[in-house]
Amino acid sequence: MSGLRAPSNYTEEPPRHPSLIVNSQEPFNAEPPRSALIASYVTPVDLFYKRNHGPIPVIDDIERYRVSIRGLVEKPLELSMADIRKLRRHIVTATLQCAGNRRTAMSKVKAVKGVGWDVSAIGNAIWGGAKLADVLELVGISKLTSVSPLGGKHVEFVSVDVCKEEKGGPYKGSIPLIQATNSDAEVLLAYEMNGEPLNRDHGYPLRVIVPGVIGARSVKWLSSINIIENECQGFFMQRDYKMFPPTVNWENIDWSTRRPQMDFPVQSVICSLEEENTVKPGKIVVHGYAASGGGRGIERVDVSFDGGKTWVEAIRYQKSGIPYVADDTSSDKWAWVLFKAEADVSHTTEICTKAVDISANVQPENVEVIWNLRGILNTSWHRVHIHVQNPDL
Repeated sequence: MSGLRAPSNYTEEPPRHPSLIVNSQEPFNAEPPRSALIASYVTPVDLFYKRNHGPIPVIDDIERYRVSIRGLVEKPLELSMADIRKLRRHIVTATLQCAGNRRTAMSKVKAVKGVGWDVSAIGNAIWGGAKLADVLELVGISKLTSVSPLGGKHVEFVSVDVCKEEKGGPYKGSIPLIQATNSDAEVLLAYEMNGEPLNRDHGYPLRVIVPGVIGARSVKWLSSINIIENECQGFFMQRDYKMFPPTVNWENIDWSTRRPQMDFPVQSVICSLEEENTVKPGKIVVHGYAASGGGRGIERVDVSFDGGKTWVEAIRYQKSGIPYVADDTSSDKWAWVLFKAEADVSHTTEICTKAVDISANVQPENVEVIWNLRGILNTSWHRVHIHVQNPDL
């Protein structure tokens, strides 16, 4: 690929918001404070979590940048950014969430391997670009195709990003061809984020956005698109981001027994409070986010102010002035909802939240039952502890 290079050192890292919580410096992985997430429905670019597996590429010459489309296609093609921009521009509001979001809480049960994310490896943005379904038509693959004329069943995305897990090779992942060619799935080759060109942290000049799916499949710094018969055999598809039962450990693991994780499960988190809080007696208002994968809207968010004994239904909202209805066209199906609930609290307690999506999926009560050695998909009830001060002190 012309026009791209990996930085020789980290002095070329882009500028970043000072409030980001850095979980690793090389490669750079950081999340915003949880309170930043509920400040706005659309997450500002500089407060959107940063997830990387290697050094961040540098674009030297955008005029020479090309994305190749090859593999099991009749008409292999190379596209410039100008070519991609000629296609119909599509906008989608979609939440990305790292599969390891809330890993830190899971690690308290038993040690896991992975970046120590708190609750903010998630963000909601407005993505602009060309639909992948439109791009694939350029190489002779029509809409709603599950098997291409030459036998392709999956679409592999390859990055210019190099990572040690791939032995210095590029990061890559894939999705089924039927998903890629379904316009309603709204898979994008995105060049805009919140109305501005992508920045380096988020994949400049071009990345994939796969709405409703764990962030690992939304490959950044796109280099090539391959139409292949079987799913991608890269490390992050075959030996990572898979959900194992609590009985599996590093001695008995068999990666081939599990499918690569795609949709993320239903999730909710309280963001207006930290894990431990000291407050005065009286009204407590909690705010947070809830999201579910696969385009499944949030039917309900329940909040308990007494450790799960009783529950109140939270108010859910997305855009100001427009009522949120989970499966209505006025709502963003790929995006999170924000929620609000309040109650009087007079004594030390635990506040919990659990969300229910439109398929009636609900978060599990305890993290122990979903513990896994990679610490992914912690969607257990989110809990924060409230210590009420003696009003006479």
